[in-house]
Amino acid sequence: DEESVSSFMCLLKKKKEARCMENVLEENQDVFSERMEVLAERWRDLHARRAQLKAHVESSGRTVQENEALRNQALKKAIKDREENIKRERELLRAKRELEVLIKQHQKLCKKLPKYSMFKKYVEDVVEISQFQDIEEIISFYKALVRSRKDLLQSQQWHKDLTEQAKVLLEQYRAEKAAEMLQCKNELVQLKQCLDQVRSDIPVWEDRWADIQDKADKNTLMLKIIKRTIHHLFQ
Repeated sequence: DEESVSSFMCLLKKKKEARCMENVLEENQDVFSERMEVLAERWRDLHARRAQLKAHVESSGRTVQENEALRNQALKKAIKDREENIKRERELLRAKRELEVLIKQHQKLCKKLPKYSMFKKYVEDVVEISQFQDIEEIISFYKALVRSRKDLLQSQQWHKDLTEQAKVLLEQYRAEKAAEMLQCKNELVQLKQCLDQVRSDIPVWEDRWADIQDKADKNTLMLKIIKRTIHHLFQ
């Protein structure tokens, strides 16, 4: 009986421990489920953040490319603006120098103006007593005369240059013809010497020709004699 009671008590104790363990397991399972839900939520948040980060990286890449293109365009525009500014500064400097030259010329003309004022009165008097209408017409007529004189001088110089060239060519032609005539004279002298030599050689060659004919006649006579002798011998 004590053993039965003891066994029963152990069984109760074990059941109690098992119930406690079940309660602990249920509590742990609830905690585990909550933790799993939390982890799943964190995992979903992580995926969402990862997608957002990827989209942000892609957007940032496009923005960087766009910014790089804009920076290159801005750099090209800045270089072009700088070149245009340098060009404008050079043109401005050149215009400034030209303006300084014009100012100096204007100052010189202003200094000369009182000196030539008397000529203005003279030209006005000329206009009054001439067929010209105003001073500008006189100036135009004077410029036309200057151009005509310049053309005339150029024409005279041109004719003078042509005359000089003709003289040079004539001298060259005369020199060439003189050299050709001298060469012809030398050749004529040589031909005359050859003719005299040929004429002096004619008697000698005539004597030789007479000797050759005499020998030929003798040889012909001797040949006839030999033919007759041979003929008589055959007979």
